[in-house]
Amino acid sequence: MPVKIRLQRHGKKGKPFYHIVVADSRAPRDGKFIEKLGVYNPNTNPATINIDTEKAVDWLYKGAQPTDTARAILSYKGVLYKKHLEVGVKKGALTQEQADAKFAAWLDSKESKITAKKSTLASSKEELAKARLAAESKAKEEKAKAIAAKNIVPVEEEVEAAPAEEETPAATDAPETEAPAAE
Repeated sequence: MPVKIRLQRHGKKGKPFYHIVVADSRAPRDGKFIEKLGVYNPNTNPATINIDTEKAVDWLYKGAQPTDTARAILSYKGVLYKKHLEVGVKKGALTQEQADAKFAAWLDSKESKITAKKSTLASSKEELAKARLAAESKAKEEKAKAIAAKNIVPVEEEVEAAPAEEETPAATDAPETEAPAAE
């Protein structure tokens, strides 16, 4: 029976969530499976992957063939590297302690890369939020200035209109005084 390590889709439309399973290659994608190895959630940044490394290595030794995506996930989590080191131990190229030390060092470097990515994502998110806040406060100040300028303009028009009204009565007073003088 040909056995594959592949993804089994779950989740709603637009929000996929996958189980990493060992299944018969002839079974449907979301159908029967032999064993569940872990989960993969691509909706988070970076993607969340939880996998049982020992079970996965065991299935690889039994001849299970991972699909392209499953192979990338297994490589990312170090399952393929661990199998590679165990083959080296069986051939006598290195001892079990050396293989464990190499795998632990690889896991530490991988974990440091992941935490660095998470911290840069968090810092860039904070900087973006600060930039949005600054732009929003600047726009708010500009709107306040525009409203203040709009409110000041009618006051100036009223001041100009008031002296014009004062001149009109004076002009009407002058002809009345001139008219009696002309008689």
